[in-house]
Amino acid sequence: MTKDTPQSDPILSDLAALVAEATRAAHHAYAPYSGFRVGAALLLHSGQLVSGANVENVSYGLTICAERAALVRAIAQYGPTLRIRAAAVVNLNHAPSPPCGACRQVLAEFCSPDTLISFPALECTTLESPTKECTSQENAALVQQTRPFSDLLPFAFDLQLKP
Repeated sequence: MTKDTPQSDPILSDLAALVAEATRAAHHAYAPYSGFRVGAALLLHSGQLVSGANVENVSYGLTICAERAALVRAIAQYGPTLRIRAAAVVNLNHAPSPPCGACRQVLAEFCSPDTLISFPALECTTLESPTKECTSQENAALVQQTRPFSDLLPFAFDLQLKP
């Protein structure tokens, strides 16, 4: 959680459960080529938790990220009108892993701008920038950062065609 996330939001108590569920899912990832095992968990507005894991393919372009796997599973279980209240992404490799661009765009169909997304990120530990993001692991700590979806994809593609 970042320091600028409001502490009074009741959704924050659900984030720990989401991170735990995403971690369980990551243990089921199929990642024989990269070894990068990722899990994702979604909290739907209806209260259900749905998780997914990444599934690699020898043709890397056909790999399915954990975030999209969780979303496809959620739609299969609860239908296409679902809305995501919060999401968590974790990996078992102790590395930064925010949702990729493709996952961000797919999630945009089901998230509002204020949907909270939690993911591993580097946070600078130097005095010059104690809460700024780092681009290298030098002087940085891996933290589970939480941001509103609008921070991850401020200019989502939207045709305004859906009902």
